[in-house]
Amino acid sequence: MKITKIEPIVADFPLIRPIKMSGVEIGVSENVLVRVETDNGLVGWGEASSSPSMTGETVESMVAAIRFLAPFFVGRDPSAFAGNLDEMDWRMYGNTSAKTVLEMACFDLAGKAEQKPVAELLGGVRRSSMPVVQMLATGDLETDLDDARAKADEGFAAMKIKVGGKPIALDIERTNAISKALNGAVQLSADANQGWHRDDGLAFARGASAALDFLEQPVMGHDVEGMAMIAGESDCSISADEGLHSFEDIRRHHGAGAAHGGSLKTIKLGGLTRAFQATELFAELGMNVNLAGKTAETSVGSAAILHIAAAAPDLAWGVSPTVPYLAVDIVRNPIAVSGGHVSAPEGAGLGVEVDEDELAKYVRPL
Repeated sequence: MKITKIEPIVADFPLIRPIKMSGVEIGVSENVLVRVETDNGLVGWGEASSSPSMTGETVESMVAAIRFLAPFFVGRDPSAFAGNLDEMDWRMYGNTSAKTVLEMACFDLAGKAEQKPVAELLGGVRRSSMPVVQMLATGDLETDLDDARAKADEGFAAMKIKVGGKPIALDIERTNAISKALNGAVQLSADANQGWHRDDGLAFARGASAALDFLEQPVMGHDVEGMAMIAGESDCSISADEGLHSFEDIRRHHGAGAAHGGSLKTIKLGGLTRAFQATELFAELGMNVNLAGKTAETSVGSAAILHIAAAAPDLAWGVSPTVPYLAVDIVRNPIAVSGGHVSAPEGAGLGVEVDEDELAKYVRPL
């Protein structure tokens, strides 16, 4: 099986309602998909949401990177995962979101060719049902309280409050109020998305960490010392997110006592292979894992996250597919969350069937 054609596609997908995180409001997700054809008639898909603040990439740069790499991938075997990663890294530094999109499509193709789900290609299915982490991200206390109660009634066992976009006293008040309303019924975390300086992070830890199971990325990703300082003052565990872009980053946070776990995303690590290998490193170091998509990906990108989560050694901090926050989807068999839990698709490859007519409604020419 050889790759014959690679087509990057830009699409803008509306969210059900805006999500507020660290002072930024997202109402539309700007995504890149790739459609890859092979000489045996198969089509594979990959997807990533652009995140300039996390990877330095925009949809324009992702498309440019994929177009640059495409000539070197035509004629390659999509199932040669290690060799394909080496080829991408040798040809182009960084651009981890673009590389994720391309490798995801390769996994989809390899799974379809072998009639195996991606989770099996990664090492085998360890779990069939996974707890979904529900975001509480309107920034409004009463709305978030209503959402938290409703989701708890539906069976959600994990929730994450988006903080960092308001005065620290309001974030502390909102976190404590939500914790009190839930009364220990769910695993509760808060995510600042790098939104604080050290002083605010320390103030939040002193004022609200006792109400949480873990606090995610309170300061800038490069500030490992600041993370360790906050960990020393916190009554809950500390999670890293934007600070984890490599295996060395993971070891550095662990060694410094700066994080007890983290949120792993394919776009930070450069694909499914390395995201899965990162879960193995977490297990080796005794760190807790959350697997997450970027806000917000369709069932294509979300399926990839679920396959990694299904195969990961540990999933103590749940899984965060982001398709539930979109107002639309582009597959005929969308991922469904039921009772606060979700399963990886069972079909070959990613296990989702893209409806290209539906996708065409959201394509942005580039």
